[in-house]
Amino acid sequence: MHRGGGKAEKARKAARVKLWAARASTTVVLWLCCALLLATSRELGRWSGCLTQPLVVLERPLEVVSAAGGERAASAAVALPPKRIYKNNGYLMVSCNGGLNQMRAAICDMVTIARYLNVTLIVPELDKTSFWADPSDFQDIFDVDYFIASLRDEVRILKELPPRLKRRVELGYVHSMPPVSWSDISYYHNQILPLIRKYKILHLNRTDARLANNGLPVDIQKLRCRVNFGALRFTPEIEELGRRVVQILRRNGPFVVLHLRYEMDMLAFSGCTHGCSDKEAEELTRMRYAYPWWKEKVIDSIAKRKDGLCPLIPEETAMVLKALDIDSGYQIYIAAGEIYGGQKRMAALTSAYPNVVRKETLLPSDLRFFQNHSSQMAALDYMVSLESDIFIPTYDGNMAKVVEGHRRYLGFKKTVLLDRKLIVELVDQYKNGTLSWNDFSSAVKASHSSRMGAPSRRQVIPDKPKEEDYFYANPHECLHQPEDLSIL
Repeated sequence: MHRGGGKAEKARKAARVKLWAARASTTVVLWLCCALLLATSRELGRWSGCLTQPLVVLERPLEVVSAAGGERAASAAVALPPKRIYKNNGYLMVSCNGGLNQMRAAICDMVTIARYLNVTLIVPELDKTSFWADPSDFQDIFDVDYFIASLRDEVRILKELPPRLKRRVELGYVHSMPPVSWSDISYYHNQILPLIRKYKILHLNRTDARLANNGLPVDIQKLRCRVNFGALRFTPEIEELGRRVVQILRRNGPFVVLHLRYEMDMLAFSGCTHGCSDKEAEELTRMRYAYPWWKEKVIDSIAKRKDGLCPLIPEETAMVLKALDIDSGYQIYIAAGEIYGGQKRMAALTSAYPNVVRKETLLPSDLRFFQNHSSQMAALDYMVSLESDIFIPTYDGNMAKVVEGHRRYLGFKKTVLLDRKLIVELVDQYKNGTLSWNDFSSAVKASHSSRMGAPSRRQVIPDKPKEEDYFYANPHECLHQPEDLSIL
């Protein structure tokens, strides 16, 4: 009995050892799996994110065409991606500067930078101190909730700082600085990220052209596009008014959007006075000197025009439209502020194209709430510009470039990119009698046959970012390009 009991005890001990060994092996395997999963999630977190949250649905308005041919707004459910989980390196505050479209591009850049640095972005502050003095906040122009939710798989965005950090900012304890213009992403990793880690909050007080056009990873370029073409939706109120303007225009046939940059501030800033009286030229010069942040004061208007650096005047614009065989019966929608010189300055254009319209004439009573809010008015022009049959900017401003790129994204919609230097030379030859109208028209057509917004690659000029093609005018990394497209 004693020996049998000893054998049984040994058998139980052996069984316990085997069980312990099995549990230990299982634990080791589980720890190895967890370690591998953690490493994988960190690696994925660099771009695709560790997506662990369930999908959510957000309601959004949808344009619907009725059987009667009209349009109405309906609700549609939009599935949003799960949140990206990542270790937050700090908080990034940004104050945008400039007009609506300069700020639009900057917002795309700042979202991309925040994503790359694994920080939390606070909804950008819009410029209220520029020439236009528009008091609009982000949520007055863009659908802020959709902006935050639609990017949740890329970056965490908050409407404001957490209370404790917000108090620090209110007391003035925040590091503020302008980032270096046209920087590549390594600058933000090596120079900006250490500051965010040090101070926990960093405020970038200028945002225009702070990210390079070229030399960036494709994932970064595509995220810039995703923000621009997907996340930055205008408010439902602005979108509804934009749809109504387009609906009115469509009922009356094809329409051209003319981004006619002939406002007083543009002429004063650029120093372009061709076609102006001496009194008007003096008025524009006084205005230029009144704004200290307009650094260039002494400007040779004649030389600048000959170099193609001035916006076309309405008379020159009318000549170009006629030379390109734009039907005189087409509606010409003016996407711009108040034209300097009023109806007198517009006479040549309205004589050649009687159906000149503006948002103010199409929806006079509905725009009263938008008065003195230039960015909200510009948002309406942006929407109409995207929908037009032809888009023609008379100057290379921010709206011209951003709309050009957006129309490329929508299927390379016809956008006439004017060669102003050649045009003013041809105009002067025609006016002094050395060029016939037929020759003028033929020359304009021939020189612009390849300037209609067709697929192309951006021109890259090393170390001269201001002179090369702007990313947002031709984000070719995000477009469906023909396979045989030559790289310029």
